[in-house]
Amino acid sequence: MSGERWFTSPVGVLVSSLIAVILWGSALPFIKLSYQHLGIGSHDLFAQWLFAGYRFALAGLLLILLSYMLKPRGQKIPKIPAGRLSMLALLQTLLQYILVYAALGLGSGITMSIIAGSTSLFQLLAVRWMERTEKLSARKWIGLLLGFSGITVMGMAQGNELRLVFGLAELLMLLSALSGGVGNVLARREAAVEPVISLTGRQMFWGGLGLLVLGCASGNPIPFEWDLVGVGMLLYLAIVSAGAFALWNMVMKYNEVGKVSMYLFLTPLFGVVLSSVWLGEHISLWALVALSLVAASILLVNRQRKVAAS
Repeated sequence: MSGERWFTSPVGVLVSSLIAVILWGSALPFIKLSYQHLGIGSHDLFAQWLFAGYRFALAGLLLILLSYMLKPRGQKIPKIPAGRLSMLALLQTLLQYILVYAALGLGSGITMSIIAGSTSLFQLLAVRWMERTEKLSARKWIGLLLGFSGITVMGMAQGNELRLVFGLAELLMLLSALSGGVGNVLARREAAVEPVISLTGRQMFWGGLGLLVLGCASGNPIPFEWDLVGVGMLLYLAIVSAGAFALWNMVMKYNEVGKVSMYLFLTPLFGVVLSSVWLGEHISLWALVALSLVAASILLVNRQRKVAAS
């Protein structure tokens, strides 16, 4: 089966999207585990950004190498202009993860995982604003609002109570979701010119270099005491980034944004479960309510797709 046939088939979209969101869901709690192992403090932003720079520069190099291994012999890989690549790297890697890493240092893995799901909302709004080609049915908007309601409930949940809690960590994560949503739509547009693997690798590499430069502003480019566990954590996170972004950008390239965005609401599901398992964070009753709303949004949109196909 060719790449296009796989990424447009129902099974291909489902499997690829699930793998991407599982990888993303595992990343947020795993980053906090990496902080603990490497002794990165919650307020040490430069060390957090430096660690992120190592991660994304390495992920970008892995994808760039893969793109050259996959290209037909004797053919050149078409590339988008440097200015457009810089904008994509800024939105999809540099700005998004400046905010993500800062937010994770201040907030809980569970809450940050839930808020990260709002990328789906911003992605849909971005495609309506940037392309104006996709129409969203009332059912899709209802599904979107259900999913975002789950995120709102989680953002307000404290223990077994529900009250408005929206601090700096939550704001930073919400802004990162905005940057990621717009970046995803921009990557979809640029994938019409440059192959997804090459495009994702190049933007990730340059965004990672930007994070490295920012992290080095503290004056210490190697502040961590690396051991085999620390190197393994970095390698895992690099593979997560490379795999998740490459898969998701392929899904976005071949499908309408309104048909696949709801899968992003699954990212909090895996993030919450893994935060509970790996970090020992408590899953409150309201977290389960939030996840139920997210699941309902996905089921609603999937039902709409089946009706439309019949």
